[in-house]
Amino acid sequence: MKLLIFVTGRGMGGDAVTAYNITKILESNNIESKIVLDPSAPGYYFKKRNVEWLTSPIPTAGGHATTKLKLIKGALKTLTASIQAFRLIKKEQADGVIGCLGGGCVIGCLAAKIAKVPSIGVVGTPTDTKISIKLNPTLILPESTHFKMDHIESKYDTKKQYLPIKSDIISGNKENILSKLPEQFNPNNSSVLFSSGSTLFDDMAKAARKFAEENENVNIFVIGVPLKEELEEVINHPNIINLGYINYIEDLYDLIDLAVITDDGLTLHETLACEIPIVTVIGVKYGRYHNLASLFEGAVLESHVDNISEVVNNALVNKEEMKKAAHKYSEGICEAPNELGKFVVEHMN
Repeated sequence: MKLLIFVTGRGMGGDAVTAYNITKILESNNIESKIVLDPSAPGYYFKKRNVEWLTSPIPTAGGHATTKLKLIKGALKTLTASIQAFRLIKKEQADGVIGCLGGGCVIGCLAAKIAKVPSIGVVGTPTDTKISIKLNPTLILPESTHFKMDHIESKYDTKKQYLPIKSDIISGNKENILSKLPEQFNPNNSSVLFSSGSTLFDDMAKAARKFAEENENVNIFVIGVPLKEELEEVINHPNIINLGYINYIEDLYDLIDLAVITDDGLTLHETLACEIPIVTVIGVKYGRYHNLASLFEGAVLESHVDNISEVVNNALVNKEEMKKAAHKYSEGICEAPNELGKFVVEHMN
C-alpha cells in the first residue's frame, strides 16, 4: 500500500512534525507513504531528516484565525489545487490519501474523491473539520471544536484523537545537553521553557522577557526561530537562555520543571506525555484560543502576558500536584500513535 500525505504549512512546524510522525506510524504498519507540500514550503523539518517530498499547490485560508474573505479567496484556489493534486495521485499511483490539517486536509481529501481512492482527514480547524466529515473518515484532534461534541453528524467513521507524538519523546536524558548549556545555567534553580513551537511569536517572546525581568532565580529557556528580527532584542536578556531552533527537545523536556507554551499543538501533547506541568499563554498565535486547559484539567493553567509571573510561580509551587494530573493523560497520549495506525489500516483496507 502506498499513501500520499498532503500537509499544510511550511514544512517546519507542528504540522510537519505531525505528518512526519504519521509516516513513522505507517512505516511500522508496513505502509509506504510520501509527504506532499506546497511548492513554496521550505520543508526544513524534513530536510534535517533527509526526507524527500513531492510538491503540489496547497492553498490555506488562515486556519483558526480565518475570516469569511480569506475563506472565499481560499475556495477560489481550491478547485485548481485539487485538480493538480488529483494528477499527482494518479502519477504516483497512490492507493490512498491522508489529508493532514488545514489546506492539506481539504486539498488531499477533495483530490482523493476525484481520483476515487480512499482518504482520511486529520483535522484541527473549523474549516477542515466541516469538509472532512462530509468526504471521508476523520480523525478529530483536540484543537477542533468538534472534539468536545457528544455527537458528530457524518455518514463516515469519526474518531477523537490525541496528536501522534514521537514514541521516544518521553525517553530524553538531560545529561546529554548539560555540557551544551551556557554558564548562566544554574542546576540548583528551577528551569522553565518558553515555546510557541518552531516559530517564536511576539507574545511568547514578551512573556519570556517579562518573566525574566521579574524572576532572577529561574533558568529561562526560549526556543524557536523569531517570527521577526526585532524579537531577538526582546529575548536578549541576562536571565534568558536563547536556544533557537533545536533538535534535542526530548532531552530538554527531561531537564525542565515547567513548560510555558501556546494553547494548541504538538508541544502541549509532548509535554503532557512527559508529565510536565504546563502554563499556556492565551492568544499568542493570531488570537487563537482552544480552551485546552478544560480538556486537561489540573495539568494546565492559563495566563496572559501581563500576569505571567504570577501564574508561572503558582505553577512552580504546585508542580507536584500538576505532575500528578498530567500523569492521568500521559498514557492516553502515548497510545495515540497506535490508535491512529489502527484507524488508517482499517479504513484504507
